[in-house]
Amino acid sequence: MKRGGGFSFSLPVTVVASAIAFIYFCTVFVFIDRWFGLMTSPGIINAFAFTGFAVMCVFNYGFAITTDPGRVPSTFMPDIEDPDIPIHEIKRKGGDLRYCQKCSHFKPPRAHHCRVCKRCVLRMDHHCIWINNCVGHANYKVFFVFVVNAVISCIYSLVLLVGSLTNDSQNDEMQSADSYRTAYVISALLLVPLSIALSVLLGWHIYLILQNKTTIEYHEGVRAMWLAEKGGNVYKHPYDLGAYENLTTVITSNQTASLLVYAEGCKMLH
Repeated sequence: MKRGGGFSFSLPVTVVASAIAFIYFCTVFVFIDRWFGLMTSPGIINAFAFTGFAVMCVFNYGFAITTDPGRVPSTFMPDIEDPDIPIHEIKRKGGDLRYCQKCSHFKPPRAHHCRVCKRCVLRMDHHCIWINNCVGHANYKVFFVFVVNAVISCIYSLVLLVGSLTNDSQNDEMQSADSYRTAYVISALLLVPLSIALSVLLGWHIYLILQNKTTIEYHEGVRAMWLAEKGGNVYKHPYDLGAYENLTTVITSNQTASLLVYAEGCKMLH
């Protein structure tokens, strides 16, 4: 949501925030209340548990929006003679070091220029309209944690929706029943596709994390693999450190350890 140091209105972000608020309200005050009752022990436990996941969703979503994904330092200059920097990315054509004509500086390994943000982003994965921001080195972890909590919350809410329907009281007044029916229908129309879409997205990013790839690198790797096989060679992703180390680079809270995503190619950025 940052543009030039400020904030701008984003319709997709507003839609997501409204959906989160609507699903939370319906889950706690309709599904849980009608199934268990909010004043019962099961109702209180489920309300607190779901609220916990919802709070995690909101906080990580907010951080994903407001955190700068990773700005290339203006002083960055690649040193091809430094033995501590094992990897230098070059252009496909010409073999020169990658240079961004729009930003007027060299690109560190894994950095890409975002046409929407109008600048280069460190370890750029993609530009996400739903957070009105790029997903990059600095906010990838909170983005991933948000997706994890969103999947859990959607499936949890869906289970509570189905459970409350099966235990629905038959003694409601017609007007009340109509109001609840609307909440159930809208919630189902939101939760079913969201649960499927977010689960697929989560699975995709788990795969990328275990391979230490970004979405951009995956698509680049498909072409590189094809070219390697065409030349009788075997392609290996240069930043793959092994599944455990790849996972550690994302879930660790240690900022120094997380720089392993550059395969030590960006030590000069400190």
